Amino acid sequence: MIEPGGDHEFPPAVRKTIRQGQVADYRAAADFINREAFDLVCLQHEFGIFGGEAGALILGLIARLDAPLVTTLHTVLDRPTTAQRRVMKDIVTASARVVVMADKARDMLINVYGADPGKIDVIAHGIPDVPLASARAAKERLGFTDRKVILTFGLMSPNKGIETMIEAMPEIVRRTPDVLYVVMGATHPALLAREGERYRDTLTARVRELGLDDHVAFINRFVDRPELLDHIAMCDVYATPYLAAAQMTSGTLAYSHGLGRPVVSTPYWHAAELLADGSGVLIPFDNPAGFGPAISDLLGNDTERLAMGRKAYAASRPMIWANSARRYAASFRKACRERRLASGGQAGMPEPGPVRLRTNVQPDLPPISLDHLAAMSDDTGIFQHAVHAIADRSHGYCIDDNARALLLCCGLAGGPDAPLARRLSSTFAAFIQHGWNPGNRRFRNFMGFDRRWLEDAGSEDSHGRTLWALGAYSARACSLGHARWAKELFSEALADVEAFTSPRSWAFTLLGLASYCAVYAEDHAAARLRAELAGRLERLLGEQEGPEWTWFENGLSYDNARLPQALIVTGAAALSATMVEAGLRSLRWLVAMQTAPEGHFRPVGSHGFLMTSRNSPEPFDQQPLEACATIAACIAAKGVDPDSSWRAEAERAFAWFLGANDLGIKLADLATGSCRDGLHPDRANENRGAESVLSFLLALADMQRLRAADRRAPSQPSPSTHEAINA
Repeated sequence: MIEPGGDHEFPPAVRKTIRQGQVADYRAAADFINREAFDLVCLQHEFGIFGGEAGALILGLIARLDAPLVTTLHTVLDRPTTAQRRVMKDIVTASARVVVMADKARDMLINVYGADPGKIDVIAHGIPDVPLASARAAKERLGFTDRKVILTFGLMSPNKGIETMIEAMPEIVRRTPDVLYVVMGATHPALLAREGERYRDTLTARVRELGLDDHVAFINRFVDRPELLDHIAMCDVYATPYLAAAQMTSGTLAYSHGLGRPVVSTPYWHAAELLADGSGVLIPFDNPAGFGPAISDLLGNDTERLAMGRKAYAASRPMIWANSARRYAASFRKACRERRLASGGQAGMPEPGPVRLRTNVQPDLPPISLDHLAAMSDDTGIFQHAVHAIADRSHGYCIDDNARALLLCCGLAGGPDAPLARRLSSTFAAFIQHGWNPGNRRFRNFMGFDRRWLEDAGSEDSHGRTLWALGAYSARACSLGHARWAKELFSEALADVEAFTSPRSWAFTLLGLASYCAVYAEDHAAARLRAELAGRLERLLGEQEGPEWTWFENGLSYDNARLPQALIVTGAAALSATMVEAGLRSLRWLVAMQTAPEGHFRPVGSHGFLMTSRNSPEPFDQQPLEACATIAACIAAKGVDPDSSWRAEAERAFAWFLGANDLGIKLADLATGSCRDGLHPDRANENRGAESVLSFLLALADMQRLRAADRRAPSQPSPSTHEAINA
């Protein structure tokens, strides 16, 4: 856009410009967009950018577009003029999707402008992804050492309420003599053109009258992003004393919150919504006296101030730019998909080029590190829990984790970590052997650190998971002697599973039988039980399935994807098309249930484990176990179904470990192979227990094999297993 009198030097990426008041330029821009055959148009709307009354000239551009339009509204007015209301309603009507940055903006679009709720996406203002750091280093760089710093940043104008903070400063100085209030930013260009520096001059005069020359500093210039981040990093408190509520978005507020700086603010719309969780302090409008005590209390209490900053930092992780990009990508895909459907296309067609954003580029997979796994293990087995990254001996061991660890060792055979995996597998196998209770023909599960078993028999699920590990080890053990041991114990512990009632115990056993029966086809008893357990799962799905519920139980629980995975691998081996289809059908439904509205992987939260009705699952606490299971199931599905989306779903679930999640937090430490225990609503669980590290390592090993197989695949793939079954 070129405003009247503007003379801009745009970078080469800019292919077309529009003079703000020239009607013909808007039409020419639309014709250019259509001629270039772009797949999608993204409009950033703010009042004052476009020409005509209330910016109405932009309507001439969007009315001529062939491609779907996604509009981001930077301002939504609760009391628009007649012209503003008309322009806004026309833009919303013409848009396939509308993006706003706050829930309140969404409510206002619906209630004030009559917008369709189904086309509105809420994507918060983005923030840079920088580490949480103390203010000391930034203060030293900028020359503010030994000062407590309050910061306000932005283009200066009377609505920012800076005089409110200046009036509060004498009280703050009285309680914190080393305080400095930094007001950074140039005067707003429109105000500067109209009045010059009159507003700034009144502020500096008031500073002199109050004797605050040593406690208030004005930085009168535009600053680039690195300098802005440095100044936010050096402040102890960020203040936004805006005078009116009608401020839907504040980029400076978002940035300060995202850098973990406590915010003291009036309750304008953005601040009221962002700080409602206690990650900042809200002072009522028309109450200048409230800022002094609130800021003084924070400056005088390091513990409270730093805790508030940590809370703000944790709460803001979903807003980092990478997550904003993912949410925009999801909105763009919806717009393109809806346009294809409206024009008679198919929902399953490939997405057009521009919506395949860089956020979907697959990062290189790291090598597997077993450092944390080794640190969590002793000569008895692997410890259940950890305190941060230190093994917690007080909770002892369990056979579930040692079975998972043995499965991991099977997957590492033949790779660079095979020697260490071979040594560890002997320990995990010995734990499983010791866990077998021949008296009741069940595996014990929990053992104290004193090596005493805490029960005579574990759960059906732990028994099934142990059989899974034994079945895999019988086929891929590091030595013939170990394989014979696994085969014998597997056979001995298998028979009683027929009396089990837990669907997961059936599924885990079926996964063990997949490996076992491939090597020991002569074991007809195992083959018979395999058919029986798979038939039960398939029948269970048929009994529970409904129009909007494609699942085996009346609620979602834990390790969910193992149920469809068991049907897929068993059906493929038995050449049962109906069984494979049942597995694929249930997995497709589960994948949809585990997809957040923004498009990233959102596993069923552990609070959902208690579900007894067909409600939406709880989003937290999210566990690594679910991502691991989903990856394995999608890889199994990819082997029998030519639908290329299975590969993408596996990648999406793995990205959850690397930060593509609700909080934008990396859970896996690639250098050590450790993994945080999950996501709470406001933070990660910093403990790194056995289940989590094994879930990550198993998932990483699966993804490495998947990508290696894709690299080896011929350019013309052979028919899938699913096609062969149906043939």
